[in-house]
Amino acid sequence: MASDHNQSWFHCGRCGSLFQSFLGESDERVCSLCGSDPALGLDASAANRAEFAEATTDVSNRRERSSPKKKKSNYLIAKLISAWVVILVGIIVVCRQLWPEEVEQAKPASSQTTAALDSVDEDRALLDEVGPQCNQAFAGYLAARTPEERNQFVLKPITTASRMNRFYAENPAFNINPQTLKITHSSVIHLPSGPAIETHWSSSDGYELDSVFMKENDEWRLDWDHFARYSDYPWPLFLAGSGEAFSEFRLLARERLAEERKNADSISIVLYSPRFGYPKETGYQSPEFLIPRATKNGRLLDAAFKLERDKKPVFGAQFPNINPEGFIRVRVKVRRSEKDLERSFELVEVLACHWYSVDAPGVEIPEPEPRK
Repeated sequence: MASDHNQSWFHCGRCGSLFQSFLGESDERVCSLCGSDPALGLDASAANRAEFAEATTDVSNRRERSSPKKKKSNYLIAKLISAWVVILVGIIVVCRQLWPEEVEQAKPASSQTTAALDSVDEDRALLDEVGPQCNQAFAGYLAARTPEERNQFVLKPITTASRMNRFYAENPAFNINPQTLKITHSSVIHLPSGPAIETHWSSSDGYELDSVFMKENDEWRLDWDHFARYSDYPWPLFLAGSGEAFSEFRLLARERLAEERKNADSISIVLYSPRFGYPKETGYQSPEFLIPRATKNGRLLDAAFKLERDKKPVFGAQFPNINPEGFIRVRVKVRRSEKDLERSFELVEVLACHWYSVDAPGVEIPEPEPRK
């Protein structure tokens, strides 16, 4: 009988069971459970390669079978994208027809830049064309010695003539030789009434003058009210109690304690008469005026002083600021009253924050804040 030492354990490749068998040739060995040759007749590596080849072939066959479906899916996606593009184009076309202004505003910044450059070119062309006419009108006005001669060169001469006579009867007339003047700046300003030409002049006698010209009856004429800083009555005499108790003035305004009072309910201002020929200097000053910020006057003054702090002139003018620092130009109506030998003043209305002969205030007045 053979010894157990001549036997060993083997694994059946057919049924997967373990069995004992004699050591020796593998051809004589059979599985004690299934009775078959435990060897598969193919080594492991070869079997693996065969299985891998079979699997690869199967995957390839599946890809070939699924390819028509994939092509069909891609075609469907392309159709959906094309449909969306057509819909979006249609929406844009409809928007242009229904809201042309909004679409125009949505143009890129480059379009706005081009428009701004075109405007600059137009302003230069206008200056080249009418600048000499404005200079001749200014020289003619300064050289004139009688009201009749001056009337030829000023805006609205019929209505201006009486104001000129009254003004020069109450204010000293400055005789300036046009040959002493040199132009230092000129630009176009776009007023509500149309384009105007604004110029700055310096004199060898030490004067600084600014003048504005507007077109009237195909001629460019001097805005005399702006040039003379016209007021109904001399400001110093009005403050002293002389003349009518209610008058209109062209003055300079300064805000008092702007930072300290920025949260106060009223704005504190002082009014000054300008000095003709010396724009950086001021004349007689008024007492303090307290203007409620919620009123139209207060909102207009607040907006004008904000423009001054931001270095932005009214009407978007390109003219350099020749006012004293922190001052703005105003046209105002002021009432004087006296009671028990005590004189007081009331700022009745702020007409404009400039001296031009136009009614527009010059700045956008903010809407009043809703009451809480």
